[in-house]
Parts: sequence; structure tokens; C-alpha cells
Amino acid sequence: MYLLEKPVVILGIESSCDDTSAAVLIDGKIASNVIANQDIHKDYGGVVPELASRAHQQNILPVVSQALKLANIEKEQLSAIAFTRGPGLLGSLLVGVSFAKSMAMALNIPIIEVNHMEAHVLANFIDNNYNKEKPTFPFLCLTVSGGHSQIVLTKDYLSMQVIGETKDDAAGEAFDKSAKIMGLPYPGGPIIDNLAKNGDPKAFSFPHPKVDGYNYSFSGLKTAFLYFIKNKQKESPTFIENNKEDICASIQSTIVDVLLHKLEKASDDLGIKEIAIAGGVAANSHLREKLSLLEAKLKWNIYIPDFQYCTDNAGMIVMAGYYKYLKKQFTDQSISATARYSI
Repeated sequence: MYLLEKPVVILGIESSCDDTSAAVLIDGKIASNVIANQDIHKDYGGVVPELASRAHQQNILPVVSQALKLANIEKEQLSAIAFTRGPGLLGSLLVGVSFAKSMAMALNIPIIEVNHMEAHVLANFIDNNYNKEKPTFPFLCLTVSGGHSQIVLTKDYLSMQVIGETKDDAAGEAFDKSAKIMGLPYPGGPIIDNLAKNGDPKAFSFPHPKVDGYNYSFSGLKTAFLYFIKNKQKESPTFIENNKEDICASIQSTIVDVLLHKLEKASDDLGIKEIAIAGGVAANSHLREKLSLLEAKLKWNIYIPDFQYCTDNAGMIVMAGYYKYLKKQFTDQSISATARYSI
């Protein structure tokens, strides 16, 4: 009789911002992915760091317990624990890092620190219904979220290079701030996306920032949008209400065009047609539509994670942890959270 090898079972923990998440991976497949959202921030129009860290403390134990339960795994079966070390809100990160270290110490198993942005890229290797195929190396990944906008040259699972990034504000922040200027609730990105579906993207024009190389800048666009709205409201106090859908469609189209212009330039310069997207803004329907058009026009191969793996989640953390586990890239208990953590 031959003894079967023990399966690789990894728990992943994500707490970089305002979502507490835990996931379980068994031999490279996601068995559970649980996310607890924090609705309290809607009252403040943005994430309040102190409130976020307190909510993580309340949520992390039940979220981890639920992830283990859904995966039908006992904690004693875990091979390792992967966690987000950074980048993110320091107070939020500390909750996840401390929990992972303590649990791993109690179980006497290794820990794996994960870069949040690398994990977003590797979300494209999670089995999903959108793509049956996985990216082949090298590929370009447009990673766009509330805090980051990057073009990442991905040479291997654990070999990445940022070739372009925002010099100031991120695309996700541009969406949320534009929504706030219009008086829409937080988070504004999904609301703009929804309203824009019935609007004309060419109704209003906004400037496209001119930035060197493959880099981005959205601060000027936000300022231009603010003054546009103020001037129009002077002419007509009901301007936003009367043109809400067209405004949303126009600003959304501008942000997406800026993102894809640099991605198209990088693809052309480097001769790479394997293109992936990741991050919360990857859930934007207009971005996905424009990518589909470019796929046909430029003969790109497009890869997009499922919606649940676009926003912050532990599924992507545990997937990144799995590739590190295979390389035995463990860390020790002296590791600490870091708010700034570059690829």
C-alpha cells in the first residue's frame, strides 16, 4: 500500500484596507473565499483608518472560522498561513499580520508574507468562469484600484516589474472623487459605472493628462472635473441632476481611455499581446467592454479575474502564498506590517 502525500492546505488573510477576508486553498484550488465588508465608512464618504482597524478586530475571527468551515478544513490540517504584509493602511494591516503570526505560532506552521499588489496580478491564475485559460509569460497586467494604478510586466509567478504607475492619484480614487463632487454616495466608482450605462460618453470632454512613459496622473483630471461641475452649476443649479448619466459616462470614458492608452503603448513597444487586468477597477463594465474591442482590433489575449477576485480579497493572497509555498519562501515571526511595499 502506498501512502498518499498530504495535500497543501493554506489559509490566506487579507486586511489591507476596509475589507476583512479569509480564504482556503487546497492543492492550488480555492476552496473558500469569505469577505466581510465595512459599511460604516459610507457615512463618512471614505475609509476612516481607525474605524477600519477596529472593524478588522471584530471581523477577523468569524471570517477565518467561516472560511475554514466552508472549505471543510480543520485548522490542524493547515500547511501554512499567507497574509497581506502591505501596502495598505497600517492599522488594518497590523490586525491581519498579528492574527496570522499568532495562529501560525500556535499551530507550529510556517507563515508567508504577500505583497498586496503582486497578489492582484496573480488573481488571474485563480480558476474562474470568465477565462478558462491562464496568462502565459511574459504578460502585461493593468492593476487599477482605489490606491494604485500600475502596468506590471509579469515575467513569472514571482518575478514582476512595475513599468508604469500613477505619479499622484489612482484611477479608482478619480472615480470616487468624481462621484463625491457630484454628490453621489461612497464608494462612487460602481455608482458611476451603473449610471454611465444610460449616458453618452461623448456628451462632455475632459483633458487627458500628459505624463512621461507608461506612467499615469489623475490629479489634474480631478481638478478639471471639479471646476467643470462648479461652472456648470453656476449656469444651472440643476445641471448635475439633469445630466447625471451623461456626466458619469463622460468622466468614466475619459479615465478608461487614459488607462488603456498607456497599456496599448506598452504592448506595442514591448511586443506583448498577453494582457491581464486586476484590482477593484477591473470590475468596471466600460473598461471590460473597451478591452474586448482592443482584443479584436490588436489581436490581444485578454485575461480578467472573476468579480469576487477583483476587489480586495484573500483568494488572491492565498494564491500568491501558494506559489511562494512551492518555492519554500517562508518568513519568520519578526516580520511586521508595512504601509508602503513596492513590487
